[in-house]
Amino acid sequence: MAPGAPSFSPSPVLAALLFSSLVLSPAQAIVVYTDREVHGAVGSQVTLHCSFWSSEWVSDDISFTWRYQPEGGRDAISIFHYSKGQPYIDEVGTFKERIQWVGDPHWKDASIVIHNLDYSDNGTFTCDVKNPPDIVGKTSQVVLYVFEKVPTRYGVVLGAVIGGILGVVLLLVLLFYLVRYCWLRRQAVLQRRLSAMEKGKLHKTSKDSKRGRQTPVLYAMLDHSRSTKAASEKKSKGLGDSRKDKK
Repeated sequence: MAPGAPSFSPSPVLAALLFSSLVLSPAQAIVVYTDREVHGAVGSQVTLHCSFWSSEWVSDDISFTWRYQPEGGRDAISIFHYSKGQPYIDEVGTFKERIQWVGDPHWKDASIVIHNLDYSDNGTFTCDVKNPPDIVGKTSQVVLYVFEKVPTRYGVVLGAVIGGILGVVLLLVLLFYLVRYCWLRRQAVLQRRLSAMEKGKLHKTSKDSKRGRQTPVLYAMLDHSRSTKAASEKKSKGLGDSRKDKK
């Protein structure tokens, strides 16, 4: 270092931040997904879908837990648990023998099916996923509504109306292009016919003109032959008269 040059010493905080950014990778929380709400009819079944995303590979220690909070209630109870590759279904509560495991950890699916729905099943269901070492994250909730008859959802009706309108528009567009194609094809056929007719007229006109040029020549030849024949007849007649006179 040259004399008088300012000395530089790196800050310990800056060094620590640089080390952590290069060596340590930030932990990413697990993310769980469910529907916002599902509808079911009394006596039917409904699937509560649950999927997740994790920054780690699916481990053998992965676990799923479903909790249920009745409508208007405060406490949530555990109704299903999956751990060490085995599902554990509630055998005491209101969902006894009515829950079916349909998920697959390898497909990141933690869904369950609830059979024989009843009005008392209305409430909030919470799906929780742990995939060690990725265990930090928020749960996801889905609200179940049980009806005597599942009502038609506004979104479904709107989607059907929009789909019908789009279908009609598409049909009209196809019909327009079909009519246009037929019209253009007919015009092309007519154009070919007119061209053929024009060519036929020109060919006929050329033949007529040739015939017109040949007709005077024929008449002239006929007149010449007639005059020659008349002259020969007169000559032969004159010779006959002179012979008669001599006698």
